[in-house]
Amino acid sequence: MSPFSGDLRRDLLPLRGRVALVTGASRRGGIGCAVARRLGAYGASVYVHHHVPHDRAMPWGADSIEAVVGSVREALGEPGARVVAGAGDLADPAEPGRLIDAVVGEFGRLDILVANHALSGSGGTLDEIDAEMLDAHWAVDTRSVLLLVQAYARSRARLPEGIPGGRVVLMTSGQDLGGGMPGEIAYALQKGALASVTRSLAGALAGRGITVNAVNPGPVDTGYATGEVHAAVAARFPGGRWGLPDDPARLIAWLATDEARWITGEVINSEGGFRR
Repeated sequence: MSPFSGDLRRDLLPLRGRVALVTGASRRGGIGCAVARRLGAYGASVYVHHHVPHDRAMPWGADSIEAVVGSVREALGEPGARVVAGAGDLADPAEPGRLIDAVVGEFGRLDILVANHALSGSGGTLDEIDAEMLDAHWAVDTRSVLLLVQAYARSRARLPEGIPGGRVVLMTSGQDLGGGMPGEIAYALQKGALASVTRSLAGALAGRGITVNAVNPGPVDTGYATGEVHAAVAARFPGGRWGLPDDPARLIAWLATDEARWITGEVINSEGGFRR
């Protein structure tokens, strides 16, 4: 058997004809929007999930979803590709299944799942955490992701055999690196659970032609840090700047292509050399 496979010529639209779901894309300045734009630029149609009440309650506030959709639409690389937005509170255990059904109902199938959403704030120190805080992060950051992957896998099982492009990308954090995240115990716990389960999910879905990977984007400038804190974090990058939303988005979009078809079960750090 030849050690070489595939055409070495690169397709400028490697996701042409495929359908992606990006969760937690409520703001133009967030990672979710950047991922949706990259996937769209590679040729995919994109379903943008949002939960505006969450961002509205945060210091950075919420964008108009029309503006987010417009930003993704202007990045589309394939004339026939489309962008659709849908709301949903993933703390509801029934919502992951409804969301996958909505995407399949709109586009006919789902190829790429990027579980970008998370509960922000209220991560808590060891002294501060309580059962309610832990349960809230479990429901949004972990349980909903696993239920999304389950519903996604079931939707792929209904497709004819041989359809390529099954991809799942989870989002973890830097809880396993350096000094950990002692100020955000509840958040770090649930993100750590996603990192730990990545290889198990990859093993479960490999037979269906689906890859599963997790990405740790490191500190990304999405508007949550200002002033001295912002400057102190920037100084810990060799390049002297924070990560931008498009930095992890480039990696995630590449993982969705056929060029990454042999990469699965991995937790990949995309931190620009950040020093802890």
